[in-house]
Amino acid sequence: MKRVGIKDVAEHAGVSIASVSNALNRPQQVSDRLRERIQQSVSTLGYAPMPAARQLRAGRSGLIGMTVINISNPFFAALIAGAEGAASAGGMRVLAANSDDDAAQEHDHLGLFESVQVEGALVSPFSDTHTPVAHLRGQGIPVVLVDAVDPGGELSSVSFDNVAGGRIAADHLVSLGRRRVLFLGERDELAQVRDRAEGARRCLADIGVDMPTVRLPRTDPAAGLAYGAELAQRDPRDRPDAIICSNDHLAMGVVRALLDGGVRVPDDIAVLGYDDTALASVASVPLTSVRQPAEAMGRRAVELLVGRIQDPTAPREAVVFPPELSVRASTVGG
Repeated sequence: MKRVGIKDVAEHAGVSIASVSNALNRPQQVSDRLRERIQQSVSTLGYAPMPAARQLRAGRSGLIGMTVINISNPFFAALIAGAEGAASAGGMRVLAANSDDDAAQEHDHLGLFESVQVEGALVSPFSDTHTPVAHLRGQGIPVVLVDAVDPGGELSSVSFDNVAGGRIAADHLVSLGRRRVLFLGERDELAQVRDRAEGARRCLADIGVDMPTVRLPRTDPAAGLAYGAELAQRDPRDRPDAIICSNDHLAMGVVRALLDGGVRVPDDIAVLGYDDTALASVASVPLTSVRQPAEAMGRRAVELLVGRIQDPTAPREAVVFPPELSVRASTVGG
C-alpha cells in the first residue's frame, strides 16, 4: 500500500502543502477553521509524519554519516556493519557512502552529510579531507576518523597500528627463509598503506635486505589478477619469492593468477594479505593475513562519536588496535 504523504493531505483538504505543514508543525500560524479542516483530512487518510521528519523538527536527525574508501573491499563492509550495530543499539542509523577511491566523490559525500543534518560523521579518508571536514566541524557536526589518525591531533580517531602490521608480515616471511620480498599495492594517497610498507621495509632492513614496492592505481582483485598474470610470465629467477599485498582483495587476485599461470603458492611464491577478511580463510589457497578487527573498529568509532555528540567538549581520543597474524596455507602450505 502506498504511504500517505503530506501532498495527499493537501489535495484532500483542498489547500497548499505549506498550509498542511503549518497546521501540523506551527498551528498558531493558521486559523482554527483551516486547522480543523486539515486535521479531518489527516484522520480520514490516516496520515502519519515520518519519524525522520519528527526528529528534524526536534532538532535531531538520528543519523550518523559514514564515508569509506571502497565498499567492495570486505574490510570496509565489515567496518560499516560494526558501526551500524553500535548506532542501532543507541537508536540511531548510519548513512553509509562509498568514495570508490575518488577524492571528489568523498568531498561530495561530506557535503551531503551536512545537507541532511547528520548528528555526526565517521570518515575513513581516501585523501586530504581537511577542508570539508573543517567545514563540517564549523557547522557543529562532530567528526571521528576511522582507519586513520589526524596528523593535526585535533580529531578523535580509531585506527590500526599499520607499521607494526607491516613488520609482523615481513617477519613471518623472513622466518620462513624468504628474502626476495615484494610489497604490492603501495599508494601515495593512503597513509595506512604507506605505513604497512614502511613497517615491512624496516623489518627487512634489519637483516640487510631491500624491499621493492609496486604502486597500483587501484588495489582490487582485478589489479591482482593483472599483476599476478604478468609475474607468472617472468623467468623464475626474476620473480620475488614472497609478496606482501596491501589488502586481501588484491592478494586473492594475485594468488588466482599465479595458480592459473603454473606458479605454485606458496612453494614458488608465498603470498600474504592484509585485513584478514571473512573470505581469507575460504580462498582457493587459504590466505595468511594481518588481521584488522573491522567490526570492533566500527563499533568503537560510533562510541567515540556519540560521546562527542553528547558532549562537544569531551577530550580527544585516539584508539589504536594492535595487529595479529592469521597464518594459513598461502605462506606455510598444507
